[in-house]
Amino acid sequence: MTFRSMAAPGSPAFAANEAAMAASVARLRALESRAEQESEASRPRMEARGQITPRERLARLLDPGMPFLRLHSLAGYMVDTDREEKSVPGSSLIVGIGFVSGARCMIWVDDSGIKAGAMGAMSGPVALSIQRIAMRQKLPLVHLVESAGANLMRYEVQHWAEGGRIFANLARLSAAGIPTVAVLHGASTAGGAYMIGLSDYVIGVKKRGMAALAGAALVQAATGEAAEERALGGAEMHAEVSGLVEYLAEDDAHGVALARGAVARIGWNRRLERRDVKAFAPPLYNPDELSGIVPADPKEPYDAREIVVRIVDGSDFTDFKPDFGRSTLCLQAAINGIPVGILANNGPIDPAGANKAGQFIQLMDQAETPLIFLHNTTGYFVGTEYERAGMIKHGSKMIQAVANARTPKIALHVGASYGAGNYGMAGHGFDPDFLFAWPNALTGVMGGAQAAGAMEAVAREGAKRKGAPLDEAALAAQSAAIRAVFDRQTDAFYTSGRCLDHGVIDPRDTRRVLGFCLETVMEAKARRLQPNAFGVARL
Repeated sequence: MTFRSMAAPGSPAFAANEAAMAASVARLRALESRAEQESEASRPRMEARGQITPRERLARLLDPGMPFLRLHSLAGYMVDTDREEKSVPGSSLIVGIGFVSGARCMIWVDDSGIKAGAMGAMSGPVALSIQRIAMRQKLPLVHLVESAGANLMRYEVQHWAEGGRIFANLARLSAAGIPTVAVLHGASTAGGAYMIGLSDYVIGVKKRGMAALAGAALVQAATGEAAEERALGGAEMHAEVSGLVEYLAEDDAHGVALARGAVARIGWNRRLERRDVKAFAPPLYNPDELSGIVPADPKEPYDAREIVVRIVDGSDFTDFKPDFGRSTLCLQAAINGIPVGILANNGPIDPAGANKAGQFIQLMDQAETPLIFLHNTTGYFVGTEYERAGMIKHGSKMIQAVANARTPKIALHVGASYGAGNYGMAGHGFDPDFLFAWPNALTGVMGGAQAAGAMEAVAREGAKRKGAPLDEAALAAQSAAIRAVFDRQTDAFYTSGRCLDHGVIDPRDTRRVLGFCLETVMEAKARRLQPNAFGVARL
């Protein structure tokens, strides 16, 4: 379909939108830089020990010039502290998908430059999230290990209990035929020792790598034994005596080089069925214009096709049932030559839109066509007219379709994503393969104004029923408090800090991110694994 964009780059309205988005992206980059700056402050201490920094380890691990998709860069934001200026996102982890010796891999780097790599409140959820992605997308997991482990000063029993899933998942990845490679750069004690023990290939760095169920201090406290740290769990001991370490490295850089060699020797792409790669044209409209497309005021409507023509090949798409359920768009297009089905919102979802979307999702699933969901909806329509038209029935059909669709699903919050509309659009609870957000996105059960208005109506009705006077000042204070609670939690940075997505991205990177994710899911579909019963074990 030929779509004529009505956007006017250079106009005052476009410039205002662009400025608002630029401010949000600047906030994103500033928050992301906090962890890097804090970690970099540890450089002199690490260099004095003969080590390289975590980000240098990552750079040496990845294939030069190949893309790296960072995940969960805001994890932990405003979780460990209520003071925004003190919050350092990242949860002491640097994670993402990149290429190692030609193989697409999940990468996990402990940021030991921050509190010796001690796990933050969201480190566990991040680890579980990337393990789920590695399993679903059949990605080898490479872990550069150096962590002080759990913060015992903030011990909570549920974190310990949930942490067991990380070790269970390592065993399951191995059993599924998905290899795990670990480099022991520094200390890895207690549960962290099992990060090493449950990896398929272990590289230990001389003089620095150390793995033990209990460090020397805890051993003495528990048993009275005055153990020497290196004899207790040094990489050399594990290479020569326990058999925990397969390869011994001279230093950090050598350890990373050995990890690259281990991945290369696996020959991961040998069992990858080659798919036909079709030639494709770039969008006719500049993807950089996405910064000015979305109005700064979230209440101002716009046509989601303006986004679509800036991310799909040739700006070309087919509009499925365009005159039925008009506020819900179902489009067929391609990105990087890969056919996709796109669902997008031009407002709330009505019964006809839900009906159309349910059918479209099933058609895409039948054709094994990946689905992309562009969220910008306040939810399903409410009111007598819509209830009588079967809003519950048709909305449920849409939710049922998205929950059971087997084809890959990639979701992107480009605006509001409220209530059950979030569910119908493959929100967090529906386990999409990938879920990202733009900085302006708003997510929650409803907006603050709506929540405050609903509770005010309840209070007024209750007072009327009882024939009691209403304290208007108290009601106004209640409304303000409710609005503040809801609005604070709808912010994209807040929700990303709690791992309710895989990251916040610059709108201008949307086509690149979607293309990378599509390549990842299609590669997974084409890959044959060699599973076994229990995973690879050291006997």
